[in-house]
Amino acid sequence: MIDIQMDGIYLDNGCLVKEAGIQPDDARENTIAYQILRAHSTSEEPDRMQIKFDALISQDLTYVGIIQTARSSGMTEFPVPYAMTNCHNSLCAVGGTINEDDHVFGLTAAKKYGGNYVPANLAVMHAYAREELSACGGMILGSDSHSRYGALGTMGFGEGGPELVKQLLGRTYDIPSPEVVLCYVTGNTKRGVGPEDVALAMVAALFKPGTVKNKILEFTGPGLKNLSADYRCNIDTMMTETSCLSSIWETDEITEAYYRNHGRPGDYRKLKARSPAYYDGVIYLDLGRIESMIALPFHPSNAVTIHEFNERAKELLEEVDQEAERLFGKNKLQLSHKIKDGRVIADQGSIAGCAGGLFENLQEAAEILKDATLGKDGFSMTVYPASMPVNLALIRSGAAEKLLSSGAIMKPCICGSCSGYGDIPATHTFSIRHATRNFPNREGSRPDEGQYCAVALMDARSIAATAANQGVITAATDLDYQIPDLKYCFDGTVYKKRVYYGYGKADASVRLVTGPNIVDWPPMDELHDNILMRFSAVIHDPVTTTDELIPSGDTASYRSNPIRLAEYALCRRVPGYAGYCRSIQAVEEERKQGKMPEELVRVMNRFGIDEDMIAGTGYGSCLFANKPGDGSAREQAASCQKVLGGIANLCFEYATERYRSNCINWGIIPFTLDGREKFDCVQGDYIFIEGIRKALLEEKKCIAARTLGSDGNVRGITLALEGLTETERDILLAGCLINYYRKQKIGEC
Repeated sequence: MIDIQMDGIYLDNGCLVKEAGIQPDDARENTIAYQILRAHSTSEEPDRMQIKFDALISQDLTYVGIIQTARSSGMTEFPVPYAMTNCHNSLCAVGGTINEDDHVFGLTAAKKYGGNYVPANLAVMHAYAREELSACGGMILGSDSHSRYGALGTMGFGEGGPELVKQLLGRTYDIPSPEVVLCYVTGNTKRGVGPEDVALAMVAALFKPGTVKNKILEFTGPGLKNLSADYRCNIDTMMTETSCLSSIWETDEITEAYYRNHGRPGDYRKLKARSPAYYDGVIYLDLGRIESMIALPFHPSNAVTIHEFNERAKELLEEVDQEAERLFGKNKLQLSHKIKDGRVIADQGSIAGCAGGLFENLQEAAEILKDATLGKDGFSMTVYPASMPVNLALIRSGAAEKLLSSGAIMKPCICGSCSGYGDIPATHTFSIRHATRNFPNREGSRPDEGQYCAVALMDARSIAATAANQGVITAATDLDYQIPDLKYCFDGTVYKKRVYYGYGKADASVRLVTGPNIVDWPPMDELHDNILMRFSAVIHDPVTTTDELIPSGDTASYRSNPIRLAEYALCRRVPGYAGYCRSIQAVEEERKQGKMPEELVRVMNRFGIDEDMIAGTGYGSCLFANKPGDGSAREQAASCQKVLGGIANLCFEYATERYRSNCINWGIIPFTLDGREKFDCVQGDYIFIEGIRKALLEEKKCIAARTLGSDGNVRGITLALEGLTETERDILLAGCLINYYRKQKIGEC
């Protein structure tokens, strides 16, 4: 379905050619991506980008921490439009008033600093960004990994909160100048094939080989004319799962119609690559070859066609069971039991979030479910429209009535089931979802408490077909149904009536309202001269997701309380991790009080280090994982490690640049190991690095370290620390971004 060529190519007057009489570096400047990036970069170095964004957006998992950090670093007013939405913590009813306390904080912050505030249940973050903030040729930075608006000609980046803090303080988003990969689209889709099917086929082809990791995807080709704006937006959102850095699409009359429909015709302009434009690779996407897809647990890249899945169901589900056994233990899931009379039966369906909850997805799903019933045998289905304007349009078109009449339940305009904020399935059940991810336990289950379930990803059309078949997995392409009128009439009246538009109207006299759960960050030490660390977790999974590092779902309610949230770190992957780290912190606290803890004396003696060095040696925890950080931009995946006394991560490769950036911003040193080097440390082993501060100051890229295993043997190991900018080194030396800005502020005084 997807053909890939990664040896460089030129797009010259609409034709793909190998030579164009111009050097690649020069011709890369003609891509749409570089036209936008250069227009927003303040860097004078061609191989570096220092970006200033046109707008920022956050949701209620992240904006409290961002604002608290920025104001403690000297911010007095939002310098660019900053929208705060409330789509994550709206259903997580944990801890009494704490969710609504965050929302009240957000509204008062919007008034005090001059921001836009979108009340709870009104819009998913990314739907609001598309409807209200996007503009052709613009750039938006969001504190969520699915901040992708390229289908509307807006380059979106999803990063951790500290990167938004930098923008609020007038700093830049610094990255190496990225490679650009062309996605050349041809053909047209079959009836029943939706945007999630196209996206899953692409993720399956691109993620595991790392084809577009940290690169920009640029979409063009004659097939674009066959894709509506909604269809493009869904595909674009899901490109996060390929691990690409960002994405951008050529704009056309379909894009122009979108902006006109949303009352913003002035935000449209034609975006097209200049000739010749050089791309570091090309992906050939023939829409006519795409079939109805299903991504099996536990990753969106684990995708096959639904027809292949049904033919090989026993084999494929047994493979899922084996993976579940590796993750959770023997006989914990057993999805192969979902095969009954040769058919696979799902227990639950859900269409939600920035990918699933779009008008066309739900309009077509409603048509498939017209005159159908979910039945009475336990299969359930929920629908979360992406925004209230979408909800209004569904009601006016009659689609909402069709959905409700079938037995589906309409939910608020929030992320809902996409991140486990609603519709958590029963133990041992199988859920199918038009959402962005199906990572282990993202749906909200808790293996530490004996709860196990799993999610597969499918398009809304096939979920509706499955629901009409009372839970039997069914491809929408197998149905004979009439495609309904997909014309969407945007009505933004509800935004005008309910959204607080405060940009440019900051009022310093407004008092921030903080509930009892909103807690400042604990003090964090500067990096010591030397570091001694104990491995608090050693994970040999091929990939470790951010959902495992800090789970989504009910834990989200504590996002404004770093102390309480840290207790959930790795709780569903390494039970007891937080307690283990706390025990290490207790020893470090003794050391900081001038005592000589017996453990440190014993360990330092084993390393042959004089006890006098203990005073200048910080002691904390570290984590090893093969490839950590796939998934969300949430900085809590790193900040929770820091709150628990984490000093460094060791890995062979970071799954995403945004997780590595989060580690740096929270003072977690991002070491890497040579993939050819065997790593055999286990939880409880020690690692000592002498002169780490000096090594950073001298910009060393290779650092010698020694490990101490449970067998009492000391071994040498080489750690790599490459690609750090001067600012990133200074942040690590300061201990975290908060300390870095605080030091600068003191220096200015």
